[in-house]
Amino acid sequence: MSESVSLAAPLPASASNRVVLNDQVVVRVSGATADAFLHGQFSQDLGEVTAARAPRAAACTHKGRAYCLTRLVRQGEDVLFALPASLADEVIAQLDKYRMLYRGTTMAIDPQMHIVGLLGTAAAAVIAGEQVAELTTADAALAIGPHTLIRTQDTAEGLSRYELWVDSESDDELAQALATIAEASPADWLASEIAAGVAHLTPATKEAYVPQLLNWQHLGGIHFNKGCYTGQEVVARMHFLGQLKRSLYRLALVGTDTLPTPGQALTANERKAGEIVTAVRYEDGTVEALAVVRHDAPADALRLSDSSARVEIRPLPYEVTERSEAHRDTDT
Repeated sequence: MSESVSLAAPLPASASNRVVLNDQVVVRVSGATADAFLHGQFSQDLGEVTAARAPRAAACTHKGRAYCLTRLVRQGEDVLFALPASLADEVIAQLDKYRMLYRGTTMAIDPQMHIVGLLGTAAAAVIAGEQVAELTTADAALAIGPHTLIRTQDTAEGLSRYELWVDSESDDELAQALATIAEASPADWLASEIAAGVAHLTPATKEAYVPQLLNWQHLGGIHFNKGCYTGQEVVARMHFLGQLKRSLYRLALVGTDTLPTPGQALTANERKAGEIVTAVRYEDGTVEALAVVRHDAPADALRLSDSSARVEIRPLPYEVTERSEAHRDTDT
């Protein structure tokens, strides 16, 4: 999602809302060699994708640039993953080049599947009841009949968030339960993703970054000991040699009249300092964004290109250790 309607204010940590993620499609991979196929293309160990855990993953080019950011969900013998609708055809075509090597493995968008974002534990409890207490950490998963409820990354302000992967349009009981939860907008979900430090790729940012620049390792999306996959050598080298000079920041942009676009530059002292990855605007004029920024860029000098907006760094819900390491190197 590259743009959104304005929001009145961020949802509070006590929110209880649902959001139908119509901008996402769900892909189903089936067949005896499905795990082997996915293991060779994604940054996650397929052995750790279970009915109780649905971790994030990235698919990369040979140069280690991410063209897909997703999570892998186990459903019976199949594996599911979600894609932005705007990138789905390209990503599937890229993966199909490798799938053809695995006889009997199929991969296609499942039209019966869709995802509902749930904001707040109370919303998830409407679906899972007391079982929601079992989902104590991000990526924890729980089967609800044919559906899957997944705990995702909380926001920095403490709003708990979940994804409900719905397997059928004809589940009247589930539909009735969802109808009792107040509906929020896709922009609200995007705002919560930004506050949780979860990046999304768009046509403008696809293949622009290695996954570490998007903090994917801090969201459990890179398994550094799983063995070979496309792009693994570049991703591993950056990790083990400590070469990360940029990472994903959460920013507030104050005083801008327009919503920044993915790929728009940030500067510091007239030098390029980073690029916008995704952004959302509130009705008071404040914009929140995720951006890839140089660790050595002075925070008080950050500016959005072609704008007089003031830039403030906002907290993320996880520690980005590479930043502190970079600062120690600068001080010595």
